[in-house]
Amino acid sequence: MLTFDVDDAGVVVVALDRPDRLNTVTVALRDALIEAFLAVRDLPHARAMVLRANGRHFSAGADLTEFGSADSVFEARRIRWDRDPWGPLWDLPVPVVVALHGYSLAAGLEMALLCDVRLAAPDTVVGLPETKLGMLPAAGGTQSLTKVVGPAAALPIVATARNLDAAEALRVGIVHAVVDDVESAALDVARRWAACDPAALRAAKRALRSAGDLPLDAGLVVEARLARAMLRRD
Repeated sequence: MLTFDVDDAGVVVVALDRPDRLNTVTVALRDALIEAFLAVRDLPHARAMVLRANGRHFSAGADLTEFGSADSVFEARRIRWDRDPWGPLWDLPVPVVVALHGYSLAAGLEMALLCDVRLAAPDTVVGLPETKLGMLPAAGGTQSLTKVVGPAAALPIVATARNLDAAEALRVGIVHAVVDDVESAALDVARRWAACDPAALRAAKRALRSAGDLPLDAGLVVEARLARAMLRRD
């Protein structure tokens, strides 16, 4: 259900591997993703990560067949909230590029929104369909989408549960680029990152994240602290 590879440059490639089920996310796959992201975090020679998927689609979201095996929809969602791969993905110290193709919906899109760079193949379809099902995008979708595209663009995407093709996803800012060979492009980005000074790259990611979460004066304090720490390296 998941593959994990590391090359000599320190690029980690994590691939969803349930192609016969549109790479839908089960509880077991969530657990595997948590293990994979924590392994990347703790891998001393990891420099960058590529998130991709085998088969025709990146991920069509949660595997809804598991909802029927729980006592209630509430219980099914609680089980998923107790297994949170999104926090470990967001907290990764190395930069992450995701290669999207085919359906990249619901949890699939929410996962992608937590990555640093999002590349899409021309056949990519993104969307958050949860409101059509009487639910909220609760794997961080309302928050991460708003951070990426702003509230004015995020509201109609969430409220109408409308799917967007690759060109529209690029126009509103969900993806950074649309490329024909998306997996090769993602690897190229990750390898260029891996060629940089690893400590500087991790510090830069922390500083940039602070810029999005803190007022300017507080962000400048974080930047200065990280810069001083870089100067003190042996």
